[in-house]
Amino acid sequence: MFGRRGGATLRRGTPADLLVVGLANPGAEYDGTRHNVGAEVVQVLAQRHGATLRKGKERALAGEVTVGEKRLALAIPLTYMNLSGEAVAPLVRRHGIDDPHRLVIVHDELDLPVGTLKVKVGGGLAGNNGLKSVKAHLHTDDFVRVRIGIGKPPGKAQGVEHVLKKPGKADRAELNVVVQEAADAVELILQGDPEQAMNRYNTRPSE
Repeated sequence: MFGRRGGATLRRGTPADLLVVGLANPGAEYDGTRHNVGAEVVQVLAQRHGATLRKGKERALAGEVTVGEKRLALAIPLTYMNLSGEAVAPLVRRHGIDDPHRLVIVHDELDLPVGTLKVKVGGGLAGNNGLKSVKAHLHTDDFVRVRIGIGKPPGKAQGVEHVLKKPGKADRAELNVVVQEAADAVELILQGDPEQAMNRYNTRPSE
């Protein structure tokens, strides 16, 4: 059942209104790569609101901050991308998240053009191994996704190589903009509901 697995200590005190997890690979060699844009969004949110992300027993950098009257929990797993659920499940328990709509996963998306931002609730996982791991550990895919387009590799280039490389100057400029917009989308979700963010940011049809 959602929110009941992962082995973490049960939440004590006030639960978070929203838990935002930015998927990434750990280690300095992956900083700035396409696959780590989800973590960049969480870092932006931490900077905006003065949250400190600390390493905890949930195998993640995590912190919590109050935004207005809402409690916002932020986390970046320290597992590799395909093991993300091993961190997300205990984070869900730690922060008292009993509704998957209060969990937002921010991640890169090969199937969206570079710089595109989409918000989605539930549905297909588009082959993303991080999302597959989260679903396997939470036993649901009904969580919110903030999807950041990184584009498909040119020609016959392999997707794995593409996501693990740092983007060129033009793509990096696009990603810098969309990371800020993704942080804005998370703030909108925190204050309202995912539908408001979808109405504002899902301006282009999915490919």
